[in-house]
Amino acid sequence: MAEDSYLERLDAAAAFLREKAPDFRPDVCFILGSGMTKAVPPLEGALTIPYVDIPGFPRATVPGHEGRLVLGRASGKDVVVMQGRFHYYEGHDMESIALPLRAFKALGLKSVVVTAAVGSMRARIKPGHFMVVADHINLMGCNPLRAFHQEGFGTMFSDMSSAYDPRLRKLLLAACAARKVAAREGVYVAVGGPSYETPAEIRAFRALGGDVVGMSVVPEVAVARQMGVTAAALAWISNMAAGMRGAILSHEAVLALGERVAREMGGILSDVARSI
Repeated sequence: MAEDSYLERLDAAAAFLREKAPDFRPDVCFILGSGMTKAVPPLEGALTIPYVDIPGFPRATVPGHEGRLVLGRASGKDVVVMQGRFHYYEGHDMESIALPLRAFKALGLKSVVVTAAVGSMRARIKPGHFMVVADHINLMGCNPLRAFHQEGFGTMFSDMSSAYDPRLRKLLLAACAARKVAAREGVYVAVGGPSYETPAEIRAFRALGGDVVGMSVVPEVAVARQMGVTAAALAWISNMAAGMRGAILSHEAVLALGERVAREMGGILSDVARSI
């Protein structure tokens, strides 16, 4: 993608959102992953905008990702919710996946909480449980900070030592505990997808120290870190990974479980919006 074209898309998206909501200054962005369409926390004065209406935005193509932006207020804070995200395996380049967060940063974004469906690589971590990501291993084969760099994006060589903000992680764990939702911290392994992993790959990822595996999260978190936006990720366990006892590898099964988990996720995000 040409640099000029990308910057034009980014500027057009930010300008469109400013026009739609002139006084909106997002304190926090929630990115809803697979099956979490109904996890939007209660918002005052909610404004819903389809992605297709936003100049420069990519298009969501995966079932379970509605492709809508919701702007509103919660507990006195401006909140932006992405009902559906963009994935590398859809054919989007990493710069396009980064574009929405960069547009929100242009509006003043301070924090982002990413959600995602993941496969468990540990017997003690079951479908329906939650995991607050403490760290990640990027095996996607690409980095969203690659290609052209602009000073406004932040430093080219960003420090990923504390990519997942300790304070936000504590807030997420506390919200899960208050709602009696099983949750623990762990390491997220990011792969390109869209095929599920092989049993041999899962054994290798476990040996590397991974706890869960998925096909997202890292692009958004890396970009947030570069921009100085505090980031956290709350994964929900949708299935046991390949080769694990009880493994069922089906996107339809992920969405079915997501219908039941979304209410818990929405409550947790609502609590975090009050505390952040």
